[in-house]
Amino acid sequence: MTHSMGIEIERKFLVVDQDWKQQGQGVHLCQGYICSDPGRIVRVRIEGEHAVMTIKGKTEGFSRGEWEYPIPVADAKELLVGLCAQPLIEKFRYRIAYDGLIWEVDEFLGDNAGLVVAEVELQFETQEFARPAWLGAEVSHDHRYANANLLKYPFCLWPKS
Repeated sequence: MTHSMGIEIERKFLVVDQDWKQQGQGVHLCQGYICSDPGRIVRVRIEGEHAVMTIKGKTEGFSRGEWEYPIPVADAKELLVGLCAQPLIEKFRYRIAYDGLIWEVDEFLGDNAGLVVAEVELQFETQEFARPAWLGAEVSHDHRYANANLLKYPFCLWPKS
């Protein structure tokens, strides 16, 4: 079985307008959490026609350990229904190339509808990168925006200002 493991270095931002939407085709993602404790996240995701199980460690700075393994879609469906906390997180993901990097823009559905965030994975924590015009405030260290936390405290319950 093939897998990737190593360190994930990720920055997360709010998205301020719809200009990004013409730059990519969205893929439907459905994901759930077998464990959503900080420092030991176990996630199951179906993305289009593929499924993966991902284990993530504790975040330090912008980095954390991440191990990802492909699994059969049928197994993922069983895990999502039988073992994962409900409701599941659903969103459309758009992959957008900008200045040599790939930005993943997530447009959330269900209880998190209205929330749009963009993430970029970097090679090292201090890496400089150009910011697309549609990028808003950075929320990398705001734990409310972590998918595992959106399950427990969805965007629809957040106070609106």
